[in-house]
Amino acid sequence: MTTSTTLTPPAPSPARRADVGRPRLTFGRILDAEWTKIRTVRSTVWTLTSLFVLSVGLTALICSVAAGDLASGGGGGEPVGAFVTWGLMFGQIAALVLGILVATAEYSSGMIRTTLAAAPRRWSVLAAKTTVLTGLLLVLGTITSTAAIIAGNFFLDREGIGFSLGDSDVLRTMIGGGLYLAVLGVFGLALGLLMRHTAGAVTVGIALIFIVGNLVGLVPGAAGEWLTKLMPGNAGSTLATVESFNPDLLGPWTGFGVFAGETALLLLIAGWLFSRRDA
Repeated sequence: MTTSTTLTPPAPSPARRADVGRPRLTFGRILDAEWTKIRTVRSTVWTLTSLFVLSVGLTALICSVAAGDLASGGGGGEPVGAFVTWGLMFGQIAALVLGILVATAEYSSGMIRTTLAAAPRRWSVLAAKTTVLTGLLLVLGTITSTAAIIAGNFFLDREGIGFSLGDSDVLRTMIGGGLYLAVLGVFGLALGLLMRHTAGAVTVGIALIFIVGNLVGLVPGAAGEWLTKLMPGNAGSTLATVESFNPDLLGPWTGFGVFAGETALLLLIAGWLFSRRDA
């Protein structure tokens, strides 16, 4: 006598049943979530508005005031090309602050726990934040630097010392403004991840870009000269100017390469800590 046996597959576990129909977590979905977060936060609008208004408005103001002196030779030998993006020196603070806020806002609100619960792959989260921030600042930074050059050049042209917008250094500055602000934003992002405190990160970032970058020049000898050249703000900002106020700094593309390398190193350290620390 033969007995037929029917094999019944085991019932799926509750966890597997819960996974059925759940959309797969891809990098594109994480990217979309980060884009939604950055564009719906009110501080993003105010920060980007400040970046544009300060950069373009202050450039137009300083060029309208200084154009006459520069044309008559009374500008103390200052390079004319350094004035057509003058306002960017202050507008860059907004890019730095935005990068810091992208990292620290979720820590201050406690939303970072929700983010990491939904997307536990922390390196993917960091990559998505970096991609969204870089793209946003690259586009707006290029528009801002172009608008600042046009606004400042209007007043210089009236005195006969303006630049052709097709000049290679002017075109490089238009693109370079976007590149510099984008990398500066990522620098702020890395700093924010390291410190996880908005006020502290903003203080340290502004000190590094504006204060320490000038103070290291007081170090005597070649050491002081090289420290000045290699400080993040000094190295990166030359790409965003037609002519630099300090001719002893690194060349535009060399300086930007140094700044990008410093930012990449800081981001790697921040990412390593981000992947290991508790939320």
